Amino acid sequence: MIPIAKPLIGDEEIKAVVEVLKSGMLAHGKEVEAFEKEFSSYLGVKYGIAVANGTAALDVALKALRIKAGDEVITTPFTFIASVNSILFQGAKPVFADIDPKTYNLDPNDVLEKINERTKAIVVVHLYGQPADMKAFKEIAEDHGLYLIEDCAQAHGAEFEGQKVGTFGDIAAFSFYPTKNITTGEGGMVVTSDEELANRAKLIRNHGQAEKYLHVELGYNLRMTNIAAAIGRVQLKKLDKWNERRIENARALTEGIREIDGLIPPYVDKRVKHVFHQYVIKVEDFPVGRNELMETLRERGIGTAVHYPIPVHHQPFYQKLGYPKDCCPNSIEAAKKVLSLPVHPAVGREEIAYITRTLKEIGYS
Repeated sequence: MIPIAKPLIGDEEIKAVVEVLKSGMLAHGKEVEAFEKEFSSYLGVKYGIAVANGTAALDVALKALRIKAGDEVITTPFTFIASVNSILFQGAKPVFADIDPKTYNLDPNDVLEKINERTKAIVVVHLYGQPADMKAFKEIAEDHGLYLIEDCAQAHGAEFEGQKVGTFGDIAAFSFYPTKNITTGEGGMVVTSDEELANRAKLIRNHGQAEKYLHVELGYNLRMTNIAAAIGRVQLKKLDKWNERRIENARALTEGIREIDGLIPPYVDKRVKHVFHQYVIKVEDFPVGRNELMETLRERGIGTAVHYPIPVHHQPFYQKLGYPKDCCPNSIEAAKKVLSLPVHPAVGREEIAYITRTLKEIGYS
């Protein structure tokens, strides 16, 4: 089976973890601090604040901005639910704007339509590893006095006009879940160049503790461990190489899929470096439906997934909150048609050829 995702853990990661275990310093410590410095330096921001997971990173980022009850935050419904739940965690109201049907990212024009006097921030998701239109979103945020938060959970190393994502907004959040472009097992990172936001994020992730046993804010235990950070430090050194492999695999997949009627390969904005956390095609007017295609590919040893089959505003919990089902038609349409194929660095050239050859056989059978 060619899996849809596969964390790559080598001898270097194992050695780094063993060294931490032997040291006896397993919790938050020097490894975490080193990872924070290395990751923020890689991006080109001043501060990195490592946390327990990507959801925590989003939550801490919004809390650092003091988003609160009565505020509205605009975001996309076509994303993993954590992007939106993080807004609810503050007591604020998520407001959904639709996506660009080509990139699947938030549409700046629809965002403009949703801004009112209660709007405080925009959460922009760089979905599948393709940066959103950060030139447009920076202009919108500046013109309307809004905070700009980047959800970079799927976009480690991605770039918009030569600048890495995570560096455009007031604050950004990354995830290091096992399926991401790099992993720490579980983990996340808040990044910013604003010293005040960085200091507040550090308080929130560590019991509101300014110094040992001196608590000045309401905080949590959301710290990353030295074990996780040790893995992350090794993985970060491999990130650019792995991203290039993803890009090469994506290019090869597109070359093969472009010839197949009814399958639309991913659109790539010419201004961006797309790092292909996921390689997502659109199944449209294909001889078999998406679900049947997934099952046939599974039978032939090819893993697939749908990212994401249910827009957030259609989720049962959000329906209970009263969100109308008929908003964001592009998001609804995408959820019906997208299909992710294996693109990760462990997929070899022969496997890429097998995937495209199999799709052709299904399409022309």
